[in-house]
Amino acid sequence: MIKTMTFAIVHFTVAFTVAWLLTGDVVIGGLVALVEPMVNTVAYFFHEKVWERVRKDQRAQHDGGHDGALMV
Repeated sequence: MIKTMTFAIVHFTVAFTVAWLLTGDVVIGGLVALVEPMVNTVAYFFHEKVWERVRKDQRAQHDGGHDGALMV
């Protein structure tokens, strides 16, 4: 958990610093640092759904298109 917290602090600091350097505005830097992780979390959810589908399709191809049920 400590590693996760320190990474979150680093991520927030980097996001804030980049936005602040690009805009010169502390408020915008803070907003970007807060909003960006939330947007990334939603994007990650959909990214995982796509990869779950890719893996499922690959397994189906590998299994010859069968869903794992025994054929009689």
